[in-house]
Amino acid sequence: MLSVVIPARDEVENLGALIAETHTALAGIEHEIVVVDDGSIDGSAEFLRKLRHGDPRLRAIRHAESCGQSAALRSGVRAARHPWIATLDGDGQNDPADLPAFWNARPHELRPDDPWLAIGHRVERSDDAWRRFSSRFGNGLRARLLGDATPDTGCGTKLFGRAAYLQLPWFDHQHRYLPALMRRAGGTSLSIPVSHRPRARGRSKYGTWGRALAGIGDLLGMRWLQKRNRLPRVEEIE
Repeated sequence: MLSVVIPARDEVENLGALIAETHTALAGIEHEIVVVDDGSIDGSAEFLRKLRHGDPRLRAIRHAESCGQSAALRSGVRAARHPWIATLDGDGQNDPADLPAFWNARPHELRPDDPWLAIGHRVERSDDAWRRFSSRFGNGLRARLLGDATPDTGCGTKLFGRAAYLQLPWFDHQHRYLPALMRRAGGTSLSIPVSHRPRARGRSKYGTWGRALAGIGDLLGMRWLQKRNRLPRVEEIE
C-alpha cells in the first residue's frame, strides 16, 4: 500500500494532469494521492476540493501560508494512511511512470521502519543551463562533505517507509538531505535513473538563490549531525 505525497505551491495548472498520470502509472497498486497545497494563492485549494469529490483516492491538505517544500512534504507524510511513501514535485517535471520501478526496487525483507530510500537521478535534465550548473555544483559539494553517494539529491521522485522518515531529524530543506539522513540512521539509499520533463505550465516557486544561501547552513548542520551520531549495536538477551 502506497501513499504518493505531492507538495505543491501555485501549481493549479499542472495538478490535474499530474494526478491523472499518477493514477494511471500505479494501476494495480493500492494507493492514495496526498496533495499538500503549500499556501497557494492561485485557486489550488478550490480546484483540489472539486477534484477530490470524484476521486476517492485523492486527498488534499493545505498550509494556511507557504512554509516551504520540506514542511509540505512532512505534512503530507504525517497525513498519509499507507506505510510506504512515494513523492513527486507538483510542477509535473517528475514522470509518475517511473514510480513502479521504485516500488519494485524495495528489498523483499524491507520493513517500513527500516531506514532505506530510493531516489531518482535525473540523468538528462530539462532545465536551463543555470539550474543544471547549480545542481551539479550543489550535488558535488554535498557528496564530498556528507559522503551520501547520491548524484542528485534534489530529485523529487523518492520512495521510503513512512515510519522510517518520521524518525529522522526534521529541519527546513530537509528533503534535500534524505539520503544522508537515512545513512546516518544506519540505512542505505539507492539512486534510480528517471526521466525529467520540461515544465509545461507556470514557473518555479522555490528559487535557486534562496536554496543556495540556505544550503550553506544546512550543510554545516548536517555535518554536525553526522559527527554527533553514534549507532548502538542492539542485541536481545535470550
